[in-house]
Amino acid sequence: MSATIRTVPGRAGSKIVGLGSYRPEKVVTNDDLAQIMDTNDEWIRTRVGIAERRFAGPDDTVASMGASAAAKAIAEAGLGPADIDAIIVATCTPESTTPHTATQIAAILGIHAAGTFDLNAACAGFCYALAQADMIVRTGSARNVLVVGSEKLTAWTEPTDRATAIIFADGAGAAVVTGADEPGIGPVSWGSDETNTDAIRIDGRDGYFFQAGQTVFRWATTAIAPVAVRAAELAGVALSDIDVLVTHQANLRIIEAIAKKVKAAGARDDLRVGTDIVTSGNTSSASIPLALDRMRQAGEVHSGDLVLSVAFGAGLTYAAQVYRCP
Repeated sequence: MSATIRTVPGRAGSKIVGLGSYRPEKVVTNDDLAQIMDTNDEWIRTRVGIAERRFAGPDDTVASMGASAAAKAIAEAGLGPADIDAIIVATCTPESTTPHTATQIAAILGIHAAGTFDLNAACAGFCYALAQADMIVRTGSARNVLVVGSEKLTAWTEPTDRATAIIFADGAGAAVVTGADEPGIGPVSWGSDETNTDAIRIDGRDGYFFQAGQTVFRWATTAIAPVAVRAAELAGVALSDIDVLVTHQANLRIIEAIAKKVKAAGARDDLRVGTDIVTSGNTSSASIPLALDRMRQAGEVHSGDLVLSVAFGAGLTYAAQVYRCP
């Protein structure tokens, strides 16, 4: 008779118990960019809605920025380094592929013997990573999972390329996920559009970001709102129950288009929408936790609010889920 494989008892659900963020000190305005390329403040604001963004300093790395955000999330959760069992880092801009960023963050924070791995779903990375954390906790493989989105996009951006340099920026956000008897994170609605894999890309090891702006804009403004609506359906909540919509901060016009369609599908008119893009730029996998944490600090979001997040990016990947704000 063959042996029976035993599984570890899990939890009925998971929830976010801490958030943290890190924004580099260097502020770069549209007027600053106008000094090095053919652009101006009005042109940038009209097309992408950005007024300023943050660029990493000489000592900022993907790991150091992620660790700073993570330390705040762990502290807010009332935990210490010894309580973290697993670390997932969403990033598409590591300084090198080996060693991976998650284990570097573990070393910086003194987190011993945690399971660590990086995940690259580009700008959809945080939603992908949050989904993995939820699954890991519910299957009993970890008690507390640290989720980090950290990006240094400027290291992979041609400084004078008007199509990308006005958009991309740097920063990090983090969340701590733990077990819960009542689910605080809903199922993920995710996928990818394999017909547009070249729309956002870096060619080769020494290349820079290329983005087919109009292709991405048309795709995002038509395909992404249904992904968000599906996430609410999977979570068993009505769109009218959603308090906050936080999308990937890619472009203010895209954010507004998604919000309009979500409201048309049943969300409330007073739905609060994250617009961190205006002062932070596009920070890829870091953009959702950065935006949500800023809304909390501004008093626009409160503990217990029902949040709907949806992200999309290179691949073209997309993901969304509903969760309670810690």
